[in-house]
Parts: sequence; C-alpha cells; structure tokens
Amino acid sequence: MNGPAILNDTRQRLADEIVAYREPITAPLKVSPWVAMSCLQKAIRRGETDIAQHAAATLLMIAPDRLWRRCGAAAFEEIGVADLETVSLVTAALAGKRYRATIGGEWKVASFIVDRMTKAPKCRAADDLLLTADSHPLFHKARIDLATKTTRELIRIATSEAVLPVRALATWLAVGTHPHQTKHLSARAGEPAALFDGLCEAGLPHTAVEIAREGFRKIGEPLCPFVALLCPMAVTEALILLDDELLPETIVGETPSWALDVYTREGRAALEYFLRSDCETARWVRDHVRPGQRANFLGTVVFRVEGGLVRQRSRWPTGDELRRLVDIECHGSNCPDATEILDLMRNDIGLLNEERSHVG
Repeated sequence: MNGPAILNDTRQRLADEIVAYREPITAPLKVSPWVAMSCLQKAIRRGETDIAQHAAATLLMIAPDRLWRRCGAAAFEEIGVADLETVSLVTAALAGKRYRATIGGEWKVASFIVDRMTKAPKCRAADDLLLTADSHPLFHKARIDLATKTTRELIRIATSEAVLPVRALATWLAVGTHPHQTKHLSARAGEPAALFDGLCEAGLPHTAVEIAREGFRKIGEPLCPFVALLCPMAVTEALILLDDELLPETIVGETPSWALDVYTREGRAALEYFLRSDCETARWVRDHVRPGQRANFLGTVVFRVEGGLVRQRSRWPTGDELRRLVDIECHGSNCPDATEILDLMRNDIGLLNEERSHVG
C-alpha cells in the first residue's frame, strides 16, 4: 500500500470510529494557553481524561492551532510505538478543519483523539532518544562529524547497524534541524522526502514510516521519524505495561500543580521562589549551577521526577535504557550524574507545590 492509500485508509478509520463517539460537554479553564498546553499533555501522560478534556476545550476556544499541533506532538512523544493505531488516528485528525467538519466537527474530533490518547498505553522513548542524541556527552563527536555529511550519507547511517543515538542523529540532520528543537545541533534545511523514502527502502515498517512522514509534514518534529526508527526494536523486544509511581500533587486554581512547569509564567515564578529557599534541593542547585542557568536546570529536574511520569508506560529494554540515560547522564557538565539531585527533588516536591499554590 502506498503513502496516500495508507493515509486515506487511516482517515476513513477515524471517521468510522467517531460516528459512535459521544463528545462530552466540557467547560474551558480560565488559564493561559501555556498552562492549558502543559495541562493537556501531562494529563494525557497520566491518563487523566477529564482534565485533558477541559484543557483541550480551553485551547480550542483560545488557541485552536496550538491544540492541533500539541495533540500531534503528544501522539508521537507520549504514545509512540506503544500504540501506533492511536498515533495514526491522531495524525489523520490533523488533515485540516475542512476534513474535520465532514466527520463531526472541531470539538468532536478533538475530544475523541484526546480521549483516545489518555486511555492508550504510553511510550516516551522517542523523546528520550531525541534528548540522548542531542545532549549525551558520549555523542558529542558524532554531533560534530555527522553535521558535515551529505543527506545521502546521513540516510545510509540512519538505516545502518550503528548505535541507535547515532542513527537518530543522522535521521535528525537528514530531515532538518531548527534552533528551537536542539541545544547542540546547527540549523540545517534537511530533505524530508529523501529521508522517509530511504527509511521505506531500508525495510522499516511502511505504515509507520508513512504516518511519520505525514506527522512530520504537519508538525515538523523529529520525534515523528524517531518513532519509525524505534518500531523494529519495539516489535522484537518484550513490552509490559506499568504505571510510574506518581508524586503528591495539589490543585492550584483550576489545574493540578504539575501543570505549572518551567514553560509557564506561574511555574517559572514558583521555581524562582523555590530556589531562594533553604531546602536541600535549592541548596544543591545553588552550590552546583551558575545563577543564570538555575531555573532551567531545576525545571529539567522537575520534569524528570514529576512532569514526565505516566500511567500505562510500556516498559522494554531499549526504552528503559534511553530513559535512564536522560534521567541520569544528560544534565550537562554541572551534573554528570543526576542521581542525587533527582532524589532530593522527589523529597522536596511538596515544598515546590507550596510555592506553586502561592503564585497560582
């Protein structure tokens, strides 16, 4: 089956499933689009359907373009190889407003795909692969060397027997890099069509590659081809579903405390206040991290111990190793081993929630 046929078939399956779906009547939250986006994606991770629906209704009202883009990114970042059918249906929903009008309208389609994602099993391996490729010190030389390669050479490496992060780097450079997506790679235009054609020719699952191609066309994220890269390993390795151990939370206004992260005004303010406190985590950060980097560093730590936690996580050897690499070894020269600061932050999450309650 060729690419257009795969996409048409997926769009028809989405239309068929939506026929029987009854969308909820859901009131928007009184929050900024940034808080709504954070709340939506983290609620999807945690399987919190009601919260996710409220956040989706908020974005549909105040920032609809951000809603569809965030849903597309969440499908590849949160679900990935754990449920490719759900990723396919969400990607199909990105076809455009005119298409969505023919199968039920904006809210019915948005509500359906959000409901589907919250209930799906999760795999964050594509995002962990991106962070490993971009930040792990072991691949510093590869980042420099691969940047000089032609697209044809990069595709050959991406489909070779090289270690997975090197293949991911080659894939990323071939498809194109942008400054807002990477800390360490230079901007490069890329040749997406050549990259996805090369993945198909190398024997990667055709449906996964075509869904990744369409996802990239819509949201431009390297997570899309990374999911296709991971598919063959996910098929051969044993996957089991386990819930992460979630940390205590509070309600701040209308949203859970975990929605206030470093990318929201309220969340960043809470981190700044927290860093001035005398708790062990704040003292550690002040002792090890330069002043201008502290809030971003702590925001990353909070994500690893709280924001990135999921229910129904697909556990498999490659996914577990990528998660370990990012959790422990990708925090920069200030912190070559993050074990201690992660433990400290877990113990002090209640103090951070107090600061979030104050700024919220």
